[in-house]
Amino acid sequence: MTLAHVLPYIREMLNRRTILGAPFVLYATRLPAQEAGSHGSLADSLNGAERLRALEAVIVSRDGETLAERGYHGHSPAESTNIKSASKSIVSALVGIAISKGLLEGVEQPIAPVLKADLPANPDPRLLRVTIGNLLSMQTGMDPLSGPNYGRFVASRNWVRFALAQEFVEDPGGSMLYSTASTHLLSAILTKVGKKPTLALAQEWFEPLDGFRIGSWARDRQGIYLGGNQMAMTTRSLHAFGELYRRGGRTADGVQLVPEAWVRTSWEQRTNSRYSGDGYGYGWFLKRIGEADVRFAWGYGGQMLYIIPELQMTVTMTSEEEAPSAANGYRDRLHDLLAAIIQSQRSA
Repeated sequence: MTLAHVLPYIREMLNRRTILGAPFVLYATRLPAQEAGSHGSLADSLNGAERLRALEAVIVSRDGETLAERGYHGHSPAESTNIKSASKSIVSALVGIAISKGLLEGVEQPIAPVLKADLPANPDPRLLRVTIGNLLSMQTGMDPLSGPNYGRFVASRNWVRFALAQEFVEDPGGSMLYSTASTHLLSAILTKVGKKPTLALAQEWFEPLDGFRIGSWARDRQGIYLGGNQMAMTTRSLHAFGELYRRGGRTADGVQLVPEAWVRTSWEQRTNSRYSGDGYGYGWFLKRIGEADVRFAWGYGGQMLYIIPELQMTVTMTSEEEAPSAANGYRDRLHDLLAAIIQSQRSA
């Protein structure tokens, strides 16, 4: 693996471990209530968001109608961006489609038989109990390969084998251990059962979805697309995916791409993040924001896809990909912005 190939992953690892300095304070500034528009209009909310220096674009739609589409700081919603871990929700959708097509048995299917060629020589017996559902909900029990361990993962010669060789720190089905390796294993599984690269499957299965397109997407040395990171698309494209889920897995003209039952089960809480306390389903976070139940995809740097079912709303926000969003409070500022948007619609 060349330095050029590894550099994006090393940069992300370093960014995740950086102690925040003064420049990041600008990203974390809480918007005053009047500027955030918490009691004002949608336009007030979006105008106040100019203070968020890392923000690149916001799209707001309700009942399928675009209410606002705005770029910030020289960026545009039509501009491609790295959606980072927000792509985990897309991988989850692909798994749901694969199950509906009979390529996978279901969430209780063990992963070991599918990935037997890459299993360790003497695997921990618990590895034989890890299921598709455990990967989706980050409950494998294996030492996670995100954060400080991410660099070791992407520097390895075979990401699938490296992930399967990790020690167990809990039994499968225990607490949430956030790991990009889990969704990469799902990508490897999809590649095997679908007999095509994950990107080709996504292009085929999402082809009827107007406005949706995956741009560049990183792969490992074996050619497996990185499940759960390094996926490029526009803010509009990510929003189109969100609208698909808001409609219960259907396109605007009624074509059922993702089973409606899979959308529902993906949004059922199965565990909690040990860092934020937010609920987590199958590739989706669950939280109450602005007095509404929200389902959201979240990517490093502040790549956010929010769905608010009770208001039939989808809100997409993309941000600079290099700066963290959780440790410096920026993600919370995006939640504040969403709360203001929600309140503007309740009073509209």
